[in-house]
Amino acid sequence: MDVTSLMAISPLDGRYQPKTRELASIFSEYGLMKYRIIVEVRWLQTLLNTAALPELSAFGQHHSSLLNTFIDHFSPEDAARIKQIESRINHDVKAVEYFIKERIASHSELIPLSEFIHFGCTSEDINNVAYALMLKDARKQCVLPALDNLITSLRQLAHEYASYPMLSRTHGQPATPTSVGKEIANFVARLQRQQQQLSHTPILGKFNGATGNYSALVSTYPTLNWQTISQDFISTLGLTWNAYTTQIEPHDYLAELFHILIQMNTILIGLSRDIWGYIALNYFTQKTVTHEVGSSTMPHKVNPIDFENAEGNLGLANAVLEHMALKLPISRWQRDLSDSTVLRNMGVGIAYAMLGYDAICNGLRKITANRPLIEADLDRHWEVLAEPIQTMMRRFGIEQPYEKLKNFTRGKPVTKELLHAFIAELSLADPIKQELYQLTPANYLGYAASLAAQI
Repeated sequence: MDVTSLMAISPLDGRYQPKTRELASIFSEYGLMKYRIIVEVRWLQTLLNTAALPELSAFGQHHSSLLNTFIDHFSPEDAARIKQIESRINHDVKAVEYFIKERIASHSELIPLSEFIHFGCTSEDINNVAYALMLKDARKQCVLPALDNLITSLRQLAHEYASYPMLSRTHGQPATPTSVGKEIANFVARLQRQQQQLSHTPILGKFNGATGNYSALVSTYPTLNWQTISQDFISTLGLTWNAYTTQIEPHDYLAELFHILIQMNTILIGLSRDIWGYIALNYFTQKTVTHEVGSSTMPHKVNPIDFENAEGNLGLANAVLEHMALKLPISRWQRDLSDSTVLRNMGVGIAYAMLGYDAICNGLRKITANRPLIEADLDRHWEVLAEPIQTMMRRFGIEQPYEKLKNFTRGKPVTKELLHAFIAELSLADPIKQELYQLTPANYLGYAASLAAQI
């Protein structure tokens, strides 16, 4: 860790910087500048490809390739130059426009294009598409791969422990047994559903001027179909075109996407707490690392810190994402700037979520099912077989089966011997009694093992 990271206010850029580095090139101010450059250049290239613009008819593929170098070679030094321009004019998007014009000025053959930079645009045309591209790339390059890794790790555990019986606890009390793998498979199924929705949520963009009506473009080139040009431009960038907006893209898709992330994170908070609890019960043991310290005063401790860190970071992620989801779809009249500072924190919410995903993966690598203890716990709770016994009694018409099992088991220690003695007194055929004698807390699992194996 360098000295600058030690001086960071946010732990994302300090303590956790090595783990959030891949997001920096997307969500940093440098990243935002680069995506704004991409939008400005791609729009100019779109205009070059519009045959009906006579002023641009002399420009071709060679000029378009030169413009690509503005994107391909964009550097931190270039970003610093944009900041210099911004400090003078006090407008971040206009600073990007002026920066591109500076670069064009160094290519004599491009100079006639200079005033077609930012042509017919409002700042929000550039910003909304830049943020959309940032989110698209972050989803594809960072978030979905991290979730794939996490879900794969959980799925492997579900398969490994698919048939391993475990006492359930509903309301914290001993209940119908399950399998370790089935309980993990439940989380896999929930996460897969959210991941699918996250993958397919459209990311929208608009490019239609100061109040969403293409007014400057239509007044300058009234014969062109600017709606079609706008739609093609947005689609070429891999985004979904939004035809109806004010000055700003209304951010509904952002709220939808953030709510999916919030739900994903909420599921994972539940997972973290469940595994924390199983570690506390000693159902899971944690691998020790020789040089690590669990407590400053208690040498024996191996704390479940990965799952605690995950819970904390996912909570922070949800706090940021929830505010964004609730705030961003609201704008006064045709535009206000209260969304601007909020949007700059998009990477904060996603970075905290990514920290949570990474922490859970680290924690999963360290846990192992404590089979002897889990088996012993099951064997102490034969009362859980009251459920199948009373259900069999119902089948064969024995009166008040639930009430009889309730009186026999509730609040009392129940052993195998006591339960078998109860079965022996029932008015059931011997083959049926033999079926009930074969039941144990460890084999009363229903489809648990196959459900876990199938996930």
